[in-house]
Amino acid sequence: MLRSAGWSRWLHPCRRPEAEASYRLDPVSGSFRSEVFVLLHDGRTGPRADTFVLRAQIVDITALEVDAIVNAANRFLVPGGGVCGAIHRAAGPELARACDSLDGCPVGSARITEGFGLSARHVIHAVGPMWQGGAAREDELLASAYRSALELANDHQIRRIAFPAISTGIFGFPVGRATGVAVRAVRDTLSRGSAVQEVIFACFSPDVLAAYRREGVGA
Repeated sequence: MLRSAGWSRWLHPCRRPEAEASYRLDPVSGSFRSEVFVLLHDGRTGPRADTFVLRAQIVDITALEVDAIVNAANRFLVPGGGVCGAIHRAAGPELARACDSLDGCPVGSARITEGFGLSARHVIHAVGPMWQGGAAREDELLASAYRSALELANDHQIRRIAFPAISTGIFGFPVGRATGVAVRAVRDTLSRGSAVQEVIFACFSPDVLAAYRREGVGA
């Protein structure tokens, strides 16, 4: 059952509308869908057009034909191992040169470049934390990396974006915990309004896919 927001005040037309979202599995695709309701200027509530879909798939993120893919980057933005290395190899040497000009990126933040040799038009380089046992603000920093990537996506009018499981490779973040942080951060960020309409969580193994399924994300 969809829930509508119950605000007691009217919104000024120049203010960003507040919103409440309900989340459900789409009966056709099995994807995790958000239906967002906003307070209309005449005092009623109604569905907002920019609903979004979350999907999880075992797929090569470098081959996806989306507006942007997210690179699980290090803070120096240099080619690394895992998905970072795969993205740099697929994009070509121009990507590393573009990253050199950005002068790094703090943990929990993101930067954007062109996609160069990739099918995606953009690469968003999000820097997640290294796992240190859970008491070093890892959850907060990981959520911040996802939010920063989505803010850049919104700024560049990106509608379809794919994320790897940031920090779960050589950075050692436990998969089940990382996917929970990721889904909550993405859902909460997009619920406030965004150009992004579809998020694909690109999984590198069945275990990672199963973790997203436990968070309610369909195919």
